[in-house]
Amino acid sequence: TPDYETKDTDILAAFRVTPQPGVPPEEAGAAVAAESSTGTWTTVWTDGLTSLDRYKGRCYHIETVVGEENQYIAYVAYPLDLFEEGSVTNMFTSIVGNVFGFKALRALRLEDLRIPPSYSKTFQGPPHGIQVERDKLNKYGRPLLGCTIKPKLGLSAKNYGRAVYECLRGGLDFTKDDENVNSQPFMRWRDRFVFCAEAIYKAQAETGEIKGHYLNAT
Repeated sequence: TPDYETKDTDILAAFRVTPQPGVPPEEAGAAVAAESSTGTWTTVWTDGLTSLDRYKGRCYHIETVVGEENQYIAYVAYPLDLFEEGSVTNMFTSIVGNVFGFKALRALRLEDLRIPPSYSKTFQGPPHGIQVERDKLNKYGRPLLGCTIKPKLGLSAKNYGRAVYECLRGGLDFTKDDENVNSQPFMRWRDRFVFCAEAIYKAQAETGEIKGHYLNAT
């Protein structure tokens, strides 16, 4: 759609496109726009049940990549209503999802993306943050001090909890699991949770301060 004028609310993507032999760049660009929005491999009767013109992605400009054979930059505009508010997963599933396996293309790469303020404002940020952590720990006016429990693998849940207690009792504000610590045979997650909670409550009672431990739940 070369005559399309982009809107301030559109999400704009720039794709480096290498069409299959015999496929014109305009067709490849249009295919990227369609496949990453409302299009499918054939016309279906349910197309008539909605306004595809309102929701479809549009390839509004194509330019040749200088110095590269059969490579083009295809610029695609997506209407904001195509995307769930505050969902990076939904946005990238559409824009960099199954379109990368499209048969009309020999190669495809997302080079750039413009996200309008009207969409970025729908992201409320993480449910936690430094201020929330300070509020939970009731610690202000100084850096928070914490550590990762070591050795990161091999401790029993009871000894892990003991290490947490010694750290918190010794003056740390919090301790945390290493990213490798999940729910291995030598220390199941539930057992670690129980002993860490016991360590926290004991350290709090002895120091008069709020303490914490970050458990890996991934």
